[in-house]
Amino acid sequence: MIASVRGTVTATGPDQAVIEVGGVGLAVHCAPGTLAELRVGQVARLATSLIVREDSLTLYGFADDDAKSLFELLQTASGVGPRLAQAVLAVHTPDAVRKAIANADTAALTRVPGIGKKGAERLVLELRDRIGPVPIGADGAGGVTGGNWPDQVRQALVGLGWTAGQADQAVAAVAETIEGDTPPVPVLLKQAIRLLGRTR
Repeated sequence: MIASVRGTVTATGPDQAVIEVGGVGLAVHCAPGTLAELRVGQVARLATSLIVREDSLTLYGFADDDAKSLFELLQTASGVGPRLAQAVLAVHTPDAVRKAIANADTAALTRVPGIGKKGAERLVLELRDRIGPVPIGADGAGGVTGGNWPDQVRQALVGLGWTAGQADQAVAAVAETIEGDTPPVPVLLKQAIRLLGRTR
């Protein structure tokens, strides 16, 4: 089990980064909020979860151990695989996920692409007693904003299953709502997903 990696970031893409550890480049799948904090050429440490399948070994990376633990917990619910668990963490922070499950807030959970009303109810039913303490005031805000947030949000939306055209429209709509300081990328991504959810 690869519990974490620490090394130089050699490349980033829409849904993964390459971290060089001991001369070996490891492809690590990350949510947009985590990718937004990585800089090529700088040293980074990611908590990781290795998913073993018959035909693949896939490494998922997280900004901290809390997100990694929640990623692994989400997969214990029926019908939730690693891609869907990561999509949950792309839309919500770990604290916001805990709050949504603890409060049976299915509306928040259905904002995640791939989770419908029944899926959200199943998550609440199966994980409510195992989700852990819920911080007061957990609202899902977090992360940092890179200067190229439109690209990061666009790439994340395409990675989550929307077309490039839909992603461009959502990014343009979100850009019009920004006044003053630009919010963190995860917050902007949530806004874009909310807008696209209305058009589905």
